[in-house]
Amino acid sequence: MATLAPSPPVPRATTPGVRAAPVRHLGPQWYAPVMGTAIVASAGAGLPIAVPGLRTACTAVWSLSLVMLLALLAARAAHWAYHRDQARTHLLDPSVAPFYGCLSMALLAVGGATLLVGRDWIGLPAAVAVDTILFTAGTATGLAAAVAVPYLMVVRHRIEGASPVWLLPVVAPMVSAALGPLLLPHLPAGQARQSLLIACHALFGLSLLATLLMLPLVFGRLVTGGPLPLALTPTLFLVLGPLGQSTTAAAHFADAAPGVLPAPYADGLSAFAVLYGVPVTGFALLWLVLAGAMVLRARRRGMRFAMTWWAFTFPVGTCVTGAGGLARHTDLAAARWLTVGLYLLLVVAWLVAARHTVRGLVSGALLAAPAPAPPAPRPAMARTR
Repeated sequence: MATLAPSPPVPRATTPGVRAAPVRHLGPQWYAPVMGTAIVASAGAGLPIAVPGLRTACTAVWSLSLVMLLALLAARAAHWAYHRDQARTHLLDPSVAPFYGCLSMALLAVGGATLLVGRDWIGLPAAVAVDTILFTAGTATGLAAAVAVPYLMVVRHRIEGASPVWLLPVVAPMVSAALGPLLLPHLPAGQARQSLLIACHALFGLSLLATLLMLPLVFGRLVTGGPLPLALTPTLFLVLGPLGQSTTAAAHFADAAPGVLPAPYADGLSAFAVLYGVPVTGFALLWLVLAGAMVLRARRRGMRFAMTWWAFTFPVGTCVTGAGGLARHTDLAAARWLTVGLYLLLVVAWLVAARHTVRGLVSGALLAAPAPAPPAPRPAMARTR
């Protein structure tokens, strides 16, 4: 007589794995909306023109980015606690692992925006404390990602072609370099300020040289391999990140150097801000047009919303802050209008990406498991007689 095996028990809703089921597929790319939101606030605060109500609006956007960061940190902690198998899969996936650099940039971006505009609501001492914590944590995680992700790319990942997302872990130290000078006035004069400024300059060089290694690979992939897949086309905007952020960092070095470094070095950094920033901004504008044309092409061919659309926000925001730095150091009207024009583009991109993201969260589509890859075709068998 055959007996029926008992059916496996149905897990209760209180089981940790079930309770955390919505975050199972919450990858590190979700830090991109935090970055893109925070840069709207900090870039708007530095515009070279006065717009009534703009600072208040930027402060409100900063508060949104802070809430998003706290919620995402909690969700990612649950992801690692209850879904370590999936977290390990993300680390070993060459298309996902580079997004771990976004954690660093999200921490840094929110911290910088706190010091720039958040202090209006929470006070300067609290803003300095928050930025100090987020800057320290963001820099540490950025350096870890800049080492760990390329290491995994070499020893564990099997990569078919270069991708712009490779820039994410190596550009994180550049964000630290650009935002570190904001803390200098709140440090004791002398060695403390000099050490932080020199450390930021070292981070600048680390990220810049690593970027110069990556960019030829990315462009070579486009030339030899053709356009990226439709869903990945927006990642071309990631190239703007190191360009705009390095220009921003050079301007911030020049702003902070007087009184911190001896006169020859302070004067040299002021000249470097213009001599470096102008040609790099020119190349950034060239890439912006090229990437925009590729996105329009992909859109005509059916490109739909994906989380990669957040690449339209933070990289463009770094170009806004970079152009704003050039406007301060050259006093050119053209640089001021370029800053305003790029900021308008940033706001439009943020509104579009935010709208689609909220709709995808409400419907549950963005947190659903990825569709399985189609099976490989079976090899044809020749008939023999």
